[in-house]
Amino acid sequence: MSRKHGGRIFPLLLVLSIMFSACGSTSTTTFGSKSGPTTIQLFFHSGQGPERDALNATLKAFSDRNPDITVEAVQLPEGRYTDQVNIAALARSLPCLLDFDGPTLYNYAWSGYLIPLDKYVSPEMKADFLPSIIKQGTYNHHLYSLGQFDSGLGIYANKQYLREAGVRIPTIDNPWTLTEFNDVLAKLKNVPGVKYPLDLKMKTSGEWFTYGFSPFVESFGGDLINRSNYQSANGVLNGPDTVAAMTWFQGLFRHGYSNPWPAGDIDFTSGKSALSWVGHWVYPDYRKALGDNLLVLPAPNLGKGAKTGMGSWNWGITSSCKTPDAAWKVLNFILSPNEIARMTNANGAVPARKSAIAQSQLYAPNGPLHVFVQQLQKGIAEPRPITPAYPTITSAFAEAVVNIAAGSDVKEELDKAVQKIDQDIKDNQGYPTRK
Repeated sequence: MSRKHGGRIFPLLLVLSIMFSACGSTSTTTFGSKSGPTTIQLFFHSGQGPERDALNATLKAFSDRNPDITVEAVQLPEGRYTDQVNIAALARSLPCLLDFDGPTLYNYAWSGYLIPLDKYVSPEMKADFLPSIIKQGTYNHHLYSLGQFDSGLGIYANKQYLREAGVRIPTIDNPWTLTEFNDVLAKLKNVPGVKYPLDLKMKTSGEWFTYGFSPFVESFGGDLINRSNYQSANGVLNGPDTVAAMTWFQGLFRHGYSNPWPAGDIDFTSGKSALSWVGHWVYPDYRKALGDNLLVLPAPNLGKGAKTGMGSWNWGITSSCKTPDAAWKVLNFILSPNEIARMTNANGAVPARKSAIAQSQLYAPNGPLHVFVQQLQKGIAEPRPITPAYPTITSAFAEAVVNIAAGSDVKEELDKAVQKIDQDIKDNQGYPTRK
């Protein structure tokens, strides 16, 4: 999920210089020279502590095996990551390896910040990645990025409340329909102890509103932009299907099924909500709070098929890199199944490679979160719009979500979002493909 200056960039950074030169096995390709090992710098976002620890361990393991390549890792604050990457790009000081949130890829690739990975990724390696990872990493028919993990959305449910309401437990092949979902919410509203049937994490902000709620739009048959050519949102984001989706969404608050901005204790873990629409990342807290009373259910089908979010932080090689082959050697190690397992064991995300999923206690076929893998493999997961205009799209849609949840006119808010998006596309001459 996406996150968002000053003169020189490097004084703003918290630098973790990981310059390992431990002895280890030599590689088949020698990158170092008489003057010392090749240095590969990478930028990464300061996410969860366990993620940082896992990456540090991965880079240490790489350096133990490859004394001819020194890796220097630079940690950037997550909240300002995109801004600082853009500053570094303008200053022509990008590192060789860049970590970035999925949908920002398209603007980076269009801007010329990244090089394609096609020549490095074998067909066998590509086939081992989830199709969603390949779809997310592809722009203008070239693969620009790969990640260690993917993401997904589902409905977490309090089994006791569902039993008391007498509702059906949905499956990946037979999810709740729109009529059924509405009926479920109405029944849960009357269950003792339930204040709001559906927790939508409205106290989160920014990219969550696009990541979390655009699947509702898509399941109604709408979208954020016309994906046939990505030249306009008009007639799509403000078209009848999207208007219907966001009118239904607004109704969740009007009917008292969801609270737009709940107080801290009105959430799923407190027992005051029966359902929670959110991603894989909450599982440890939810499991701790509910134990065996926790269910993880698939996305509902609101009319045009069930839809869920996908995409997460991933890696690319920058066009500024003078030693891309050495950078790929580092990246190839980061993307190896064992290192993916190390990272996803730390952050609980969906492993990006099928061979790593098979080893996962959470995501293997018998694991409690296997539904997220099924949604990613079955095409239920939709990438956010594959266009350099995405930063404007997500900002405009998020603003519309806030206003619609607060009771504003749905069509007017979507028209305003369309105007912003189409103006951005016009200002950039339609984001023409660069050769």
